[in-house]
Amino acid sequence: MINEMTPDLPGAPADSLPSAARAELAGIAWENLPHVCTGQHSVPDTPEVLGAVLAADPARRVRAVGDLYRLLLGQGRVFPATAPAASVVARLLDDPRTLAEGRWERRAGLRPLRAELLNWLASFADIARLDIEDGAGTAQDLAAARAARPMLHDRIAGFCDDDDPRVRKAALAATALLLADPALASSAPRYAPAVREVLAVSADSYYRRIARERLAAWGEDVTGLVTAEEERRAALNRARELADDPFGEGQEQAIRRLEEQPEDTAAPEQPGHRREDRTTPTPAPPHEPAPAPPMAAPGSGAGYRGPWRIAREEERAEWTFTPYVGVGPLHFGMTVEEITRALGEGPAVSSHSHRGEEQQLIYADFTGSGIRALFRDGRLGCVAADALTGPQVRLDATPLTGCTPSHLEDWLVHRTKRPGSLTYSPAADPVFADLGLAIRSQRAGDVVLTRPLFLLHGWLDLWHSLPGEEWNHS
Repeated sequence: MINEMTPDLPGAPADSLPSAARAELAGIAWENLPHVCTGQHSVPDTPEVLGAVLAADPARRVRAVGDLYRLLLGQGRVFPATAPAASVVARLLDDPRTLAEGRWERRAGLRPLRAELLNWLASFADIARLDIEDGAGTAQDLAAARAARPMLHDRIAGFCDDDDPRVRKAALAATALLLADPALASSAPRYAPAVREVLAVSADSYYRRIARERLAAWGEDVTGLVTAEEERRAALNRARELADDPFGEGQEQAIRRLEEQPEDTAAPEQPGHRREDRTTPTPAPPHEPAPAPPMAAPGSGAGYRGPWRIAREEERAEWTFTPYVGVGPLHFGMTVEEITRALGEGPAVSSHSHRGEEQQLIYADFTGSGIRALFRDGRLGCVAADALTGPQVRLDATPLTGCTPSHLEDWLVHRTKRPGSLTYSPAADPVFADLGLAIRSQRAGDVVLTRPLFLLHGWLDLWHSLPGEEWNHS
């Protein structure tokens, strides 16, 4: 069996951090504080992630911020490393390098690094309000997260009056959520006016939800805000219905209205929604037992080299999949150069798009490894494993590559945890949002086998995310 490789990637030096953050980082026993998948694949440890947040290379900064979400708040929960990391992140906010603007994986729009770090701290505070039964973490990890709230409030409060509205909104959102701490509750009247005047009218739906929820918790009347949100949603739904109806009256006006709407910069999935939408999976009834795990195709006979040759089990690399973090030695957010080092081979085929003089990498095929890497803004957001020659990727020890599509779909449907997380692409490919996984089909002569796609949140809409070459792959 071929085992997955661990890439030799250079670490991010902690000496790029300001002295206070560097001292705090050095004083923590990180080896005893794992994140969501410490030690797996090519996933960096927490000090490496924190050390890259202020890296000179913008791509490394973006990657590091994405890692903060994926590794330290992954699956909408906190881990042993999360609270200490939040303390270090809060010490970075004063650094002038956080004024550098960029586009970040989790949220739309251009914003300074300082605003995005505050958004991450808001997500941290949002999860810290949840409970063990919400799946937000162990009692010990939640207690550590809650204990950090007063300190984080002290470090964030000054940014609530920042001149940059993007920083101000993010700081207000984080502060409003931190005030869920009983020790900070007396400060709520000080912030309530700004929460109503700034967050409640934001184009960001996450900020608006925070405003409604926190103002209600502080005893404020939010009837008007709730009504306005309902009317906003109803109007947008009507506009979308008209825009999708080529024979309906008012289609042009509806399309124009949708185009004029300010962009909702909220992250694709916010942890606080769990409290409102939390449900438990419905167990399968007695007459519908759990389906047997799918079996991978046995592969073509030894020496067979036809056009539809299927690799045998012993020929495939063995990879594991961690939802929204990575697959095998690949970690979401990698550049093509990092992937090349991880796999030990360069891309055999690559495709680019052109925006004026700027060239953007769309995808790269690594034929030796049997995978296609798809990119957005130069960073890995989707990995497709070739059904015939790709690695055998496993989820809970179950194979995902080269299986009968209906068998794998049945197994995945049964283990899906959240209602509504299963959707289908226009090509009838099942997409599992709770896993960041889509199952496409690939032909091998008269046989059809699974070609799994491992995705970040922003790639779940396959129709708009995948290039034409992927749809034409057979």
